[in-house]
Amino acid sequence: MLYLRTSIAAAVLISGSALALAQTPAAPPPAAPPAAAAPPAATAPPPPAATAPLFATTKVEGTDNVYIFRYQGHQSMFVVTTAGVIVTDPIGLRRPQAVTTYIDEIKKVTQQPIKYVVYSHSHYDHIAGGKPFKDLGAKFIAHRNARAQLQRFPHPDVVMPDEVVGDKRVLRLGTTTLELLYVGRNHSDNSLVMRLPKEKLIFTVDFVPIQTLLFRNLPDTVSPPEWEKSLGRVLALDWDRMIPGHPYAGGRLGTKQDVKDLVGYMQDLSAEVKKAAEEGKCTDTAMKDIKLPKYEKWGNYATFLPSNVERYCYLNNGN
Repeated sequence: MLYLRTSIAAAVLISGSALALAQTPAAPPPAAPPAAAAPPAATAPPPPAATAPLFATTKVEGTDNVYIFRYQGHQSMFVVTTAGVIVTDPIGLRRPQAVTTYIDEIKKVTQQPIKYVVYSHSHYDHIAGGKPFKDLGAKFIAHRNARAQLQRFPHPDVVMPDEVVGDKRVLRLGTTTLELLYVGRNHSDNSLVMRLPKEKLIFTVDFVPIQTLLFRNLPDTVSPPEWEKSLGRVLALDWDRMIPGHPYAGGRLGTKQDVKDLVGYMQDLSAEVKKAAEEGKCTDTAMKDIKLPKYEKWGNYATFLPSNVERYCYLNNGN
């Protein structure tokens, strides 16, 4: 993921997996067989791990018209209606072929025109590359803070939103209703939750990782406590399944329990860092010492736990 490269302090002013390999000691060499003994049977090497295809389009089970388009490690949702198609993030940063593939995949499903492109938030890795959609006549929608952020930090490959959302907008196209909801500041100050009431589905990007630690030291995040509150607002919505912006946890959809687990992680992290701060261990010592074994099987545990600790140390230091 690519984010606005700002320091934590700058993020406050302007807006806001690798698992460790187990070390197994080598077994002692076997004793040499007697000369008359037959050689042991050869052991076939294990088959190589399956490699995911470059892209995939999947219809969401139990729906008539909701699809997930995945390109490498990013995902976008599109909804086919009787009057046109609603697309979410173009996911085309530095890979224009992702966007043309996206459009080709939509055309395999329907010949309905693409009417809207809705940005999940302002980070380029999700929203860059939208010009081919614009050329097809789509209107672009984002939260008002996202457009303000893009006006401050324009990117040549990001289409500026035509329309903006405040706290809520209901987008109706054909017989489909899509709610665009703002639940507060979290991973950014402009993330939208997109809810399909009939299907009881939501689409969220980056601020509700499934069984995965938070990204690095939470860049572009004004307030971790506000992030936690925004998750409470997500839990209060009426939905059963969540489409994420990355294929976390083997690519499955998320549940409310996943959101509760993330809140639990943030609270456990906060409590451990608070104790470390009271003992004068923030920041470097805390980054080395704090372990949360309950979450050690989560994605990016070894990679991002120290930097998550760092961000919460800053919080305990009043930053």
